[in-house]
Amino acid sequence: MAKKKKSVKKGKKPHKNQPTSKKYTKYKIEGDKVTRGRFCPRCGPGVFLMDSQRRVYCGKCHYSEFESKKGKEEAPLGVYPEGTSPKDTELRGKKESDTKKG
Repeated sequence: MAKKKKSVKKGKKPHKNQPTSKKYTKYKIEGDKVTRGRFCPRCGPGVFLMDSQRRVYCGKCHYSEFESKKGKEEAPLGVYPEGTSPKDTELRGKKESDTKKG
């Protein structure tokens, strides 16, 4: 004959506290002004970027920006510093003999 299983009491489950929202960390209060953190350029205002050690990241669209190792911001793609052009950047990796024709 099979053994009977012990019945477990059914009733209320113990209450578990939910973790608090981290949205308050994206706002800073300075005097009478409230400043907001950085928004995602793709998703628009309302979607904050996560700050990591050397990058910022959007969890919704997976957009990320990396900071340079020297601490200064790099120019976005298609923007060249003053005095340079796209041709200058293409010629940097080539030898002089490759650039001269004839």
